[in-house]
Formats: sequence, C-alpha cells, structure tokens
Amino acid sequence: MNTLLRPEFAIISDWIKPGTRVLDLGCGDGALLKHLRDTRDVTGYGLEIDPENILRCVENGINVIQTDLDQGLQGFDADSFDYVVMTQTLQAVRYPEWVLDEMLRVGRQGIVTFPNFAHWRLRYHLAVKGRMPVSRALPHTWYNTPNIHLCTIHDFEQLCREKRIRIRDRNLADDRYRDRWTARLLPNLLGAIAIYRFERRRSGRKK
Repeated sequence: MNTLLRPEFAIISDWIKPGTRVLDLGCGDGALLKHLRDTRDVTGYGLEIDPENILRCVENGINVIQTDLDQGLQGFDADSFDYVVMTQTLQAVRYPEWVLDEMLRVGRQGIVTFPNFAHWRLRYHLAVKGRMPVSRALPHTWYNTPNIHLCTIHDFEQLCREKRIRIRDRNLADDRYRDRWTARLLPNLLGAIAIYRFERRRSGRKK
C-alpha cells in the first residue's frame, strides 16, 4: 500500500539513528514506522485504538497493538525502546503529563508534535470572531474535536522544566510544516506546529 508521507515524518526521521528500536504511540496507519523501517532499518511497534488504522498497519507489515494510550504503557519494560514517538496526539490524551513520564520510562528519548494554540492566526480568529478557531493545524470544530488539552509552546516547555525533561531539539514550522526563520524568532506567536525531541535530565547533569 502506498501511503502519502506526512511532512513532519522527514524531520523526525533525521533525529532517529539507523538500526534503533521505536515505539509509535497513536501510530495511525503505520506510515511513520514503515518509512523508518524502509529508510532507517528500525524495529518497533505501533500502538493504535482505531480498528481501520490497525488493519492498514497490518497491510503495511507493521507490528501493531490495539490499546488506549490513556491506560498507559504497562505492557512495556523500562528502556525497551530507543525512541518513543507521538505525533499530533499529545493534545488528545487525557493525562499528557503522565504520558510523557511513560514515554521516558520505556524509551531513552521521546519525540512529540503538536499544534501551537498560541499561533497568531488562532489568537486573531478567537479575538475577532469570538469562536474557537479552525485551521489547517486544528481542522476540527469545537464539538467534534478529539483535542482535549490544547497547549502552547510556552506551556509545553514549562511542563518540561517542571518534570526535569531536557529538550534536545526543537523544530517550529508553519501549518504546512515549512521551516520559517520568523517562527524561530518568535516561536510562541509564529510557530504553528511544534516538533520536540527530549530525554530525562539526569541528576547533576548540566543543560
């Protein structure tokens, strides 16, 4: 099956070393794992709840487990994976801070992507129209959105500081996943999509 590769997958792939172990949370149709398997020789699993996506994973030859991420990752031992990835799902889980802990329990590094709710277009929409914004990065209306914990770049980085999580890399893109120097200048205002790679900060380790 030929699956169109989502734009952020190229960025994520550059952060993942060949021959490593990857766990993809909310893996969808398995496109990322398939890409990493074919281009980076990785091994791993996907976790997914939607039956149709699970079928597509099987068609793509991806090892997939049907599970609800809100139930945690109890089935995996500590340090089972080199990377735990979660794309466009952090804002949809019930306890995002707990999921981050679980990611860094079973994996050495975590990678997440999420829409930045402080982007200027969303602020403008809310201020002028007085309604919950709909955009390319946030395409759902308020009554049918899966997102229950929308956050900003500042929110996420503050949570990382509180949980002693070290941010290794950050990529800020527009809603078409294009890198913009303006987003690096004013990330919370001009970055539509945030992509982070992070790890647990060790005791006594300097940033």
